Amino acid sequence: MKKLKTFLLLFVFTLTSFVSVQAQRVESDSNVIGKWDLTITMEKEQLENLGIFRHGLMASDGFPGWLEIKLSGFSTLVGYYVGYEGSARPIAEIHYSASEDKYHFTIPPQWMDIDDIYFEFTIKDDVLTGYKVLDGNKLKWTGVRAPSLERTEPAIWGNPINLLTDNMDKWIIPANNKFRMIDGVMVNTEKGGNLVTNQKFDDFKLSVEFRYPEGSNSGIYLRGRYELQIEDSKGRADAVSIGGIYGFIAPSVNAAKKPGEWQTYEITLVGRHVTVVHNGIETVSNRPIPGITGGSLDSKEGEPGPIMVQGDHGPIEFRKFVITPAVN
Repeated sequence: MKKLKTFLLLFVFTLTSFVSVQAQRVESDSNVIGKWDLTITMEKEQLENLGIFRHGLMASDGFPGWLEIKLSGFSTLVGYYVGYEGSARPIAEIHYSASEDKYHFTIPPQWMDIDDIYFEFTIKDDVLTGYKVLDGNKLKWTGVRAPSLERTEPAIWGNPINLLTDNMDKWIIPANNKFRMIDGVMVNTEKGGNLVTNQKFDDFKLSVEFRYPEGSNSGIYLRGRYELQIEDSKGRADAVSIGGIYGFIAPSVNAAKKPGEWQTYEITLVGRHVTVVHNGIETVSNRPIPGITGGSLDSKEGEPGPIMVQGDHGPIEFRKFVITPAVN
């Protein structure tokens, strides 16, 4: 009897080990694992159905998105997804059908009162091709592998550029613009369009002085893709509060002053690595930004991009906005 029990235990252990090893080998070798920059296509009718506004400064080839796929344990694929709005959302499990050679997952909605959002895709020649079903609308998308943005040499800084001029000639003025220059201060009086610089940048340092009224919300998009949050966060220090990169990097502390007081940002972006000094306190210390944040202009992370100031959320004022680009 004891021999039989021993045999059965060995058999179960061997079978379990075999299954685990097989699963681990297949999944860890999968070329679907990684970070992907997405382009989501929406037809005019779909935009109308969903009530989504596309401001004219976004990339013309589609809405940006981002997807991370990684291995959890021996055989389970999990990840994160960023759409054209909102923050990075966790994916509990990404399922694979060997018979169809397809992947699929669902995530709950974030800012819409609708059913869960369904995603399905395949991979071929290191490109993801798929669709998402959003409130009954089938939106096609493609994904390319996100670049590493590694830098092999330290940045060499060029000359500072003042982005605040009386005629706002450093900016592309959007439709429904509410920004005005008043006595040398760039003021957004109410919700309106987003401002985008007419010059694009790779690596840079950015020095900003700003203030907002109680309850207001804005943001500065680095390269037009990574939102540095500006918000009356009321003491919070989480991944969506002031001093951090929206949805990805929480500030180490909440260094905000009271609404109505002038505040400072000193920002350095080199490759993916960002350092943020908020009111003299380093809230983000040379941290890599995983991917684009919601509301980005595009998902072309390997290219230079502009600075975008969010004007569609609330009032904000800037009395200093100086950028120093790297020249190497």
